[in-house]
Amino acid sequence: MPPAQTSTAPALGGSRWNTFPATRTMRARQFFTGAEPLLQGVIDALHGIDREVLEDQIHATLGLGTRETSLPLAVGPDSASAARELGTQAEKIGREIASWATAALDRLLTHRIPLPAGPMVVRSHCDGHLLTHRAADLLLGSRGGPVAMQLYNEWLHQMVLLRDALLPFTNWQDAPLLVTPTGLRHIESARDSFLTELLVRQIRHTSIVDFARHAVTGTSGPAGYGFDHGGGTVLPAVVGTPPLTAPRHLLTWRPGPAADDTITYVAEMQDYYAAPRTLIEHLPPATAAQGPVAGRVVVRPVVDGTRTARIAVTHDGTTAHLDLGQALRGHRFAHRFSHQTAATGATTAGSTRSADLWTALRAPGLLWTQDGDVTLEATGQDNLVALALLGRLYPDNVGLRPAGRHVGPAAAGTNGPGRLIVDLPDHDVTERQDSPPETR
Repeated sequence: MPPAQTSTAPALGGSRWNTFPATRTMRARQFFTGAEPLLQGVIDALHGIDREVLEDQIHATLGLGTRETSLPLAVGPDSASAARELGTQAEKIGREIASWATAALDRLLTHRIPLPAGPMVVRSHCDGHLLTHRAADLLLGSRGGPVAMQLYNEWLHQMVLLRDALLPFTNWQDAPLLVTPTGLRHIESARDSFLTELLVRQIRHTSIVDFARHAVTGTSGPAGYGFDHGGGTVLPAVVGTPPLTAPRHLLTWRPGPAADDTITYVAEMQDYYAAPRTLIEHLPPATAAQGPVAGRVVVRPVVDGTRTARIAVTHDGTTAHLDLGQALRGHRFAHRFSHQTAATGATTAGSTRSADLWTALRAPGLLWTQDGDVTLEATGQDNLVALALLGRLYPDNVGLRPAGRHVGPAAAGTNGPGRLIVDLPDHDVTERQDSPPETR
């Protein structure tokens, strides 16, 4: 007789609720499906299930402003821009995961998942998620008990971890998350640090990148503005998108050729305050309309696990290079004039002059002004050229304006009346009021 076949799948129970290998990359929907055995276990352990109670619980846990919220982030018009962006992400992603949960409950009630070891019992330590009164009665009352409660606690906590791991990413459904036999619990420490900074201060961009790196790779690394890892790159969303409407703080995962090792992108200048500056008044004034300027990102060699990148801009066969890291700083720090402010503003304060885009892109150091407002026209250029220009301007009193609008006399920054105003294509500006620049 042939030898008996033995199963290599791990037994479920104890701390094991899945058959994931030691490490694996999964997208959000894949991970949600992989966690469904926990939800099936809850259904099996309950003596009579009230689907609406469990549906209301996941909406309350993943929502903002509820008694049971897992993210007590108050977002309003006066909130820092990072808090607004991440809060919007939390609401959007939370609603989607909750809708998946509703559909999964309906399906599992009629099409049960067969569990390899029969009824599942999992030990899940309390993670502090507050239950609705009805959910507490269902899970801890006569229809539930310790088995149902701990299975549900583990599933709920994994959904919270999933939502939070996806917060930094604009294309969150495509972000490749590292998953282990404990699901996403390996990000708990990094998540605690990330949320603590988000809730108690203006979160730093490097902290958002570091948390995204933990979610994708499971490790930390040097402070930077993005990273390469295993067949893709994570960079701020503005790279290649309109600077006037792109998020300041969110990241985008872009698949493509990248090294297997994790490589961090860092700025060429760690302290831009010390960078040499050039007064824009010393540059020649803008002349007749110039031809197009083309931009592309060029990465530099890897040194000790880090690399820099530049935006190469070309005009009439001549190329200038600007640090991508400084350009991204400029984008985060720039003031944005909304359509309402731009349309109703009075004439600008002091003298107003224009500067030539190509001359500015080739100027040495960082450009600034002490003599009224200076406008730079970037409406006929691609998004990378506009971003490159922000890498050439000293990031103080820089404003982004929809083309053809006027702005009032209030300074965009804090160090005097002179402003550098960049005219950009008139895309739809969705912010309800002027967005303050990020604190340095």
